[in-house]
Amino acid sequence: MSFPEPKFIEANGLKLAVYEQGTGVPVVMCHGFPELAYSWRHQIPAIADAGFRAIAADQRGYGRTVDATTGKIPAAIEDYDMEHLTGDMVAMLDELGIDKAIFCGHDWGGFVVWQMPLRHPDRVAGVIGVNTPFIARGPIDPIEAMRATMGEDMYIVFFQKPGAADELFGKDIAKSLRFWYRKSAVTLEDFDNAAPDAAKNLALAKLFEVPEEEWGGDPLLTAEEAAYYHEAFTSTGFTGGLNWYRNFTRNWERSKDLPEKVNVPCLMISAANDVVLRPELTEGMEQFCPDLEKHIIPDCGHWTQAEKPDELNALITDWLKRRFA
Repeated sequence: MSFPEPKFIEANGLKLAVYEQGTGVPVVMCHGFPELAYSWRHQIPAIADAGFRAIAADQRGYGRTVDATTGKIPAAIEDYDMEHLTGDMVAMLDELGIDKAIFCGHDWGGFVVWQMPLRHPDRVAGVIGVNTPFIARGPIDPIEAMRATMGEDMYIVFFQKPGAADELFGKDIAKSLRFWYRKSAVTLEDFDNAAPDAAKNLALAKLFEVPEEEWGGDPLLTAEEAAYYHEAFTSTGFTGGLNWYRNFTRNWERSKDLPEKVNVPCLMISAANDVVLRPELTEGMEQFCPDLEKHIIPDCGHWTQAEKPDELNALITDWLKRRFA
């Protein structure tokens, strides 16, 4: 089944590109950085074939989604805070005539879907985290915490500088996509024991400047897939996606009165060799997500949807059928 063409809906000030297949209980998939609705290309048909309505959107700042007035990606950094990101999903449900959906998110999309039941509990039937666990609100600004523990070069801290990462990754989009989209090169044990300091500190901008033949890990995308991403990011650049990161502090400040209990069925799927969203980050999730099932996909890095699609699809569809069919 080929990747569907989008339909465009007006939602929360956006002209939102929405891709869907199937009928039944709706499952909304939220992508991360630097991804697209297309990142769910292996999951959409599998979820539809399992008897569900599979829905994914190019989210705010990405792909074919634009500001409904300007026809460009939203301009202000604050336009990418969690209130906007979750509000987009609620507005999309409204326009699609959906009362409640199961939300499935990877990477940054995982942060969005775990926030949905806290901010909009009446619109959420269940949550699936792919690599990204539920993370409770910390006692200090998360950017300050990352800066203190991992330094200025840690990629999320580096991303806080408007324009810097945008220029670095935007000057050669094809190279940037080759850098990001690679299969896992090492196990977590090998990473912890032998990785250089720049890797352990997640100093991705420094690693980006290393000669390409030293990056490690096999390329993940086919030529056709790489061309799809290249066309999308040539159109938008990376600023919209990077602006999600530039709201870490704002999101932390504005979330202090939110509840921290996810009172719907939850599925957490980790990847054994994701060095950023490590499986051990899921430890203790049960106190926040009482109805939780957890799995780990072996021999898999960060890009789980593309690296181990069959394994991921099997876990998702089995859980959906048991809990929502």
